[in-house]
Amino acid sequence: MIDSGKVYHRSCTGLALQTVEQHAQDQDITLFATCFSPPVQRVWSALEYLEIPYKVRESCHEVDPHQKSQELLSVSPKGLVPALMLNTFDPPRALNESTVILDYLEDIAAKSTNRSLFPRSKDPYINCALLSDAKALVRLQSDHINRTLMPAFYRYLQAQGPEAQISAGKEFHAAIQSLVELFERAEREVGGTGLWVEGGDLGWADVMVAPWIFRASNVLKHYRGFEMPRGTKFEAWLGRLFEHPAFKKTCSNEEVYLDSYERYAFNRPNTSQVANAINNGRDLP
Repeated sequence: MIDSGKVYHRSCTGLALQTVEQHAQDQDITLFATCFSPPVQRVWSALEYLEIPYKVRESCHEVDPHQKSQELLSVSPKGLVPALMLNTFDPPRALNESTVILDYLEDIAAKSTNRSLFPRSKDPYINCALLSDAKALVRLQSDHINRTLMPAFYRYLQAQGPEAQISAGKEFHAAIQSLVELFERAEREVGGTGLWVEGGDLGWADVMVAPWIFRASNVLKHYRGFEMPRGTKFEAWLGRLFEHPAFKKTCSNEEVYLDSYERYAFNRPNTSQVANAINNGRDLP
């Protein structure tokens, strides 16, 4: 396979485009987004699940490593997405960093839609006496996703040469397996969390990891020949995750991801701040 010089897409397609069109009217929250960014998809899926009204600001959505619009910089000092503009304030305020935004949206939903991505006492599979334990286990799952699984994804995608790719592929596979073990621990100790439980609903860790697992199923499969781990429970979780309406409505057609991530797969110089961080052994921005 050779680098064909494809560039990132600037617009959503498929179901994601339909969702953008449904959220074109002004709202208290404006989401600054790209069509292919995993952290954006985290926040976008959460907005859909939590049923919080929002507007998508997609016309400024691509964050060029060298040319960042002033409008974007006004809401995200690093020029990274996702970012929120909070229009209820005068002048509007801003918020960035996906996990910070998710916490903020949880607070908004608690006061408005009464929905949550965290385990709740009304969940039939949760032992009410262990609710605090369940939330703590979800935090452990999400910490693993941020610290281990995400960097492993990019190291695998950016690895050049057979030996480096085999090594990085094993690392990413192990990161997924460790996440499965955390899901299984939660099932043993508190009855389970999120979509790992049959009959469960979208949870915090599901939203945190879904964009990278989804890109593993198409981008890593295409460029690295990656195959998902086997296992009845894992495959069932994967099916529930990819088919959940709140996530599915934020997905573009496969071409968007394959084209947009070619630059990562061939590790082109200055692909993004994330790619540069991986190449230099730094933490992700």
